[in-house]
Amino acid sequence: MMADYVHLHLHTEYSLADGLVRIPRLVQAVRDLGMPAVAVTDQGNLFAAVKFYRAALAAGIKPVLGVDTWIAEPRAGRSPSRLTLLCRDEAGYRNLTRLVTRSYREGQQRGVPVIARAWLEEAAGGLIALSGGREGDVGRALRGGDEARARLDYWCRLFPDAFYLELTRTGREGEEDYLYAAVELALGRDVPVVATNDVRFLDRGEFGAHEARVCIHDGRVLNDPRRPRAYSEQQYLRSSAEMAERFADLPEALENSVEIARRCNLQLRLGENFLPHFPVPDGSGVDEYLRAEALAGLERRLHGVEPAAPREAYDDRLTHELGVIGTMGFAGYFLIVADFIRWAKVNGIPVGPGRGSGAGSLVAYVLDITDLDPIRHDLLFERFLNPERVSMPDFDVDFCMEGRDRVIEYVSERYGSDRVAQIITYGSMNARAVVRDVGRVLGHPYGFVDRIAKLIPFELGMTLEKALVQEQELHKLCETDEEVRGLIDL
Repeated sequence: MMADYVHLHLHTEYSLADGLVRIPRLVQAVRDLGMPAVAVTDQGNLFAAVKFYRAALAAGIKPVLGVDTWIAEPRAGRSPSRLTLLCRDEAGYRNLTRLVTRSYREGQQRGVPVIARAWLEEAAGGLIALSGGREGDVGRALRGGDEARARLDYWCRLFPDAFYLELTRTGREGEEDYLYAAVELALGRDVPVVATNDVRFLDRGEFGAHEARVCIHDGRVLNDPRRPRAYSEQQYLRSSAEMAERFADLPEALENSVEIARRCNLQLRLGENFLPHFPVPDGSGVDEYLRAEALAGLERRLHGVEPAAPREAYDDRLTHELGVIGTMGFAGYFLIVADFIRWAKVNGIPVGPGRGSGAGSLVAYVLDITDLDPIRHDLLFERFLNPERVSMPDFDVDFCMEGRDRVIEYVSERYGSDRVAQIITYGSMNARAVVRDVGRVLGHPYGFVDRIAKLIPFELGMTLEKALVQEQELHKLCETDEEVRGLIDL
């Protein structure tokens, strides 16, 4: 890998408090700058990992996955310090996911997921650590007169040949004092240093939008003299030349960024299914057991009712679906879903009748996964499972919210907690909501902001760009009124 510099500390929009970087634009910007690699280190999470990994590889850029973590301080009453962890390999990725998960489950401090040092001591393998700069454990010791050498020695023992003192030059208060002290400490202890730009946005001109986002998250306004000013307009995606200019006196800090990227060689195993095994009776295979359950279920469903088509149509459809399910290797999945839905119904937990493309499966109907006859309602199985478009089937199952946790607990106990996870759903603000929030942080009167927001059409997928084209009054105001233009531009 030939390069002058690689960014190793960067927050995307998945750092919900302070990130403004969107993955597609990031990948394109890194490519335009001629950088062969880049790291994404969101605050306390790996939400962007898969999206970033795929986008980077597609663009010919090496992805480096990491997390900007909070680490619990050993002394009571002290706020957590920062530590950036980067994955060198699959072992490091597994350790990092365990640490992040545990921080959310067991380490919450005032709503912040914090990693205990004892956990880190058990799971440091496969990781490279950047010290966290001024807000890291060593950085705080340097600022506060504590025993910085002892702190540094601890981290070097925990991450042998994989701990770097992180340096930044982004124009923030106290930065240079920390940098010189950190470099002196590094020289005395023969510890490598690395330069980062603590990136929060792509272009220098986006600093105002970034500050607005921070204010929206914190519930403040931009002109509040009491609000923290923790960021600078220099925390953008600098080019290699810009970083070389900033660190002309410390070229090794730039070289080490490239060396770290070279050492990080994680390959995610995407597109593979790791389904738990359904416990079938002895002497029976999973495909045979599914077939037997489906045939019995069909008899039960058709008993005493007027079918929507001749029996032969049901038999043929069932045979076809079972063949596709078996060929694609999803027999166990159907049995597992049927199992926990049956358990929910037996235990008095209301279950929805079926939603989405899964309602098109006759096998799902006869297993009581759904309660809709796909033949009667002319629903297509191929929308749910198609051999020509191999993808994991996905049943949309609705449980009563009061019993949902009981179902999750049952599935965890039966199939193993390491096979059960919940996913996050992100909601994006519509154009009207964005205008209202930005107007608030700019300090505009409610009536002014409300008038502008109501000019935006209330349509699904509406953006400010579309609104400016469709609504002539809004377009005219944006051209003639500086306050309106400033609101829309931000």
